[in-house]
Amino acid sequence: MSTARARLTPEESRSAALEAARTLLIEAGPQAVTLKAVAARIGRTHANLLHHFGSAAELQAELARYLSERITAAIGDAVVRARHGTADPREIVDRTFDAFGREGAGALAAWMILSGNKDALNPVLEAIHRLVDHLGRGHEDRPVHEITLWLVLAALGDSLLGEPMAAALGLRPEKARELARNHLLSSIGVAAEGVRPETTISQAESA
Repeated sequence: MSTARARLTPEESRSAALEAARTLLIEAGPQAVTLKAVAARIGRTHANLLHHFGSAAELQAELARYLSERITAAIGDAVVRARHGTADPREIVDRTFDAFGREGAGALAAWMILSGNKDALNPVLEAIHRLVDHLGRGHEDRPVHEITLWLVLAALGDSLLGEPMAAALGLRPEKARELARNHLLSSIGVAAEGVRPETTISQAESA
């Protein structure tokens, strides 16, 4: 095993650590993402992780950056495919809600803000901004920035309080996601009721 570890380049070791941190985040929440836990998960030493990241706060900041790249790539892919007619536009909502919910981005963001590490979220915000600017090119007549704002905030809120709030109001746990899907379809000019899966963003925009 030591031979295999020695063959890892610094970048490979860093990538393995970030993937292990992502798994820990999903399994046990942001409080579980520590240098010691990540080191144990990938069979490295605490000193090795300390060398790469410096502190648990810096590890979490790098994890936030890593997640933002994965999230924006997945959402961007869903938007492009929806515009070309190969995906249901509601997948955009599902990808966003999944990223902040079951993949832990919402909990990590809240944890970092409450821990006083708010500046570490800047790379996440910048990645979202770059994605939105890219997706908005050629679609200036559509409120891409406004749609992104409410969708991200809705997904973040749902990841933190959605299920208990829905239960308190006597609603289904997935109600916020359903409302977001309908709102997205309405925002791009598609009637929510009776929309067919093959309805695309490009079709809606040309309507």
